[in-house]
Amino acid sequence: MALNANEEIERIRKAENRVSDKITAFAGTMRFVYIHSVWFGLWIAINLGLLGAALIFDEYPFGLLTLIVSLEAIFLSTFVMISQNRQARSAEIRSDLDYKTNVMAEREIDIIMRALQRMAEKEGIEVGDLVTDLGTLRKTMDMSE
Repeated sequence: MALNANEEIERIRKAENRVSDKITAFAGTMRFVYIHSVWFGLWIAINLGLLGAALIFDEYPFGLLTLIVSLEAIFLSTFVMISQNRQARSAEIRSDLDYKTNVMAEREIDIIMRALQRMAEKEGIEVGDLVTDLGTLRKTMDMSE
């Protein structure tokens, strides 16, 4: 039975990884940039008194804004690292499944080649040159690894 890498990855994916992936996916969009631009613009406008002195809650140099942005940067970088770690694990799973598939395919091809060679021998068809070419190809592949 063939293994599906996407199904295997989804099976082991935890809820916190899903949340992290969604946050990272949103943070990497222009919508995120636009929302933050509007938010920063409004924050600065309000706290410079452009909308009235009564609304000022974080006077220049905007210490609260700096704190919030710093915390957001810390959390966003953590979410990105979590997503990257999960993607690395996913790549390992895909690589392992690719290797297993390649080994299985090599074994199946070897069986098919032996069956073809037996049939050719039984029918009296000369395939010695093809078998020699196959052996040479295998040796070449073994040396390149």
